Amino acid sequence: MNAVKPPLDEAILQELRQVFHAARQGDVGHLAPLLRAGLPADLTNDAGDSLLMLAAYHRHVPLVALLLQHGADTERRNDKGQSPLGAAAFKGDEDIVHLLLQHGAQVDATGADGRTALMYAAMFNRTAIVHALLQAGADPARQDAAGGTAGALAAKMGAAETAAVLGAG
Repeated sequence: MNAVKPPLDEAILQELRQVFHAARQGDVGHLAPLLRAGLPADLTNDAGDSLLMLAAYHRHVPLVALLLQHGADTERRNDKGQSPLGAAAFKGDEDIVHLLLQHGAQVDATGADGRTALMYAAMFNRTAIVHALLQAGADPARQDAAGGTAGALAAKMGAAETAAVLGAG
């Protein structure tokens, strides 16, 4: 028998909105005491974005570090299949890429489109991140769902430096 759950109180919903807003803003001061009090580090919003995904995408290194210290899952994907590592590579934040890799992010993990963090970094000419991912073991020959490699995608996007690094320039 399934018990009917009452709707969430508006005050609770407002606090949850503030939590996700704080993650997007990198507000460590707001989130640190909540995490210490037991707020799940892997809490997700209605789009499946975890606190870590939001912090990585919005380039908030201190908050990413804090969430990882509280056990945030580096592989937790949003509803679009995107990962925090892919978000950091796409946005071009080398420090967050390194933090995520140090905490076990899978360098060649893919979303539904088959794209890896290396592919995102290559496409947007993030040369330092391409080097970091290659050093961490990223496979430059891996193909996305359409058959493109990181080098081919870089060349297609006009990212000359990363295409050259990957032998496609």
